[in-house]
Amino acid sequence: MYNILICDDEQDIVNALKIYLSGGDYCLFEASNGREALEVVEKNDIHLILMDIMMPQLDGIAATAKLREKSNVPIILLTAKSESSDKVLGLNIGADDYITKPFDPVEVLARVRSQLRRYTQLGAKKEEEKPNVYTVGPIVLDEEKKSVTVDGDEVALTPIEFNILRLLMKNPGRIYSSAQIYELVWKEDSLGAETSVSVHIRHLRQKLEINPSEPRYLKVVWGLGYKMEDKK
Repeated sequence: MYNILICDDEQDIVNALKIYLSGGDYCLFEASNGREALEVVEKNDIHLILMDIMMPQLDGIAATAKLREKSNVPIILLTAKSESSDKVLGLNIGADDYITKPFDPVEVLARVRSQLRRYTQLGAKKEEEKPNVYTVGPIVLDEEKKSVTVDGDEVALTPIEFNILRLLMKNPGRIYSSAQIYELVWKEDSLGAETSVSVHIRHLRQKLEINPSEPRYLKVVWGLGYKMEDKK
């Protein structure tokens, strides 16, 4: 069952769309302006929104921009032929598609099904990717399990070592200075950070690298800081 929000200030259009979608496995919600749409999305697990552009209080363009600040729910704009510039603006700020009034019921169903299919596939892909698991070369860090393995063998790290490694592996290739690492991991002012961080980096290399004196993954960038990368 998919939850679809129809947002339009013209009740006739809302009723027509409800009829078009009545034969599907959909639970339909209504809103008459962008402000109401935001409230519905906040309180319910909405899977797709049909959003009119021209509405009172908060129009469809502004509502789409607000939604995109914290949601990737598919948004199909409902537009009139005279609103071509608004249509382009809506797509540029994050709408996924548009349907021009007057509606063709077949087109409405096709576009709704297409967006729901993409949304479902994207959700499945993100689930498969396990965003809380990070990999650099043979090193795998599982944020949820608080575990680190190298070539499948678990490595025992201290909490500080784990947090440093997590910071670097979440942002491979990004260089962090000792002060940045210290402030982000220890949550304290970075006074004396250089010595503390370098000791933990050395310990991490001893546990993770085949040859700690010539590290392949946990690297120092002289004068700048440290980074994780997988480059020979």
